[in-house]
Amino acid sequence: MIALSAAYAVQAAVEGASPADATPTVKLDLVGLFQNAAWPVKITIGLLLGCSLLVWIIAVLKMLQLARLRSTEGNFDRRARHVGSPRELFEVAGSHRAPGARVVAELYARGAGAQAERLRAVADRVILAEGQSARALMWLLAFIAAGAPFIGLFGTVYGIMDAFIRIGAAKSASLPVVAPAIGEALITTAIGLAAAIPAVFFYNWIDKSVGDFVAELETAAAEWVALVTETTPSMDPAIPLVASVRPSSGRPRG
Repeated sequence: MIALSAAYAVQAAVEGASPADATPTVKLDLVGLFQNAAWPVKITIGLLLGCSLLVWIIAVLKMLQLARLRSTEGNFDRRARHVGSPRELFEVAGSHRAPGARVVAELYARGAGAQAERLRAVADRVILAEGQSARALMWLLAFIAAGAPFIGLFGTVYGIMDAFIRIGAAKSASLPVVAPAIGEALITTAIGLAAAIPAVFFYNWIDKSVGDFVAELETAAAEWVALVTETTPSMDPAIPLVASVRPSSGRPRG
């Protein structure tokens, strides 16, 4: 009788419990997953974290570089618009360190007395060098954007292999056996995507900004080449433009 009463009490206590009390609270512990992960997974996570940090460092450096280039080029372009002769243009370029000033300096150094086609080629070469300098380190963004998901996938595959090994060792496919290894595996894919997505965004944004800057520099260089090559024909005032010739009558003068 006492045992039956105790059983009824336990049943009443279970039925009176709320669903929230019966459901266990699950928390995502990234530090715990990393500490319990296998060494290949730890190395993969460390590599991906380094790639993610590198993406943000490169993005900040490129934004500062582009802001500096646009500021210096804007100051030089405002001064260059008011010049009226090649000499004034060269003087303005000598007092600036903008990309446009380097283009003009190269025109002055290598294009003295040259034709317009050669001056355009000289300007194109300098602009190409400026574009390559502005795109420095972007290959790292492209590498991280393309490779980080696959690096994370490698960690995921290794983690799933580890999960199957645990299942075989425990001879059980229960969640306490499988869940930790699956969590360790999937976290590498998440970190890989967290590194690749900003890399793709910053690469496209920086590439477009550099392309716009180079296009503006090419347009300005075409104007500078035209200014350097334009010449004003000089004429000797002692030589008449049109010689007036009287027709001869054919008779000798007496």
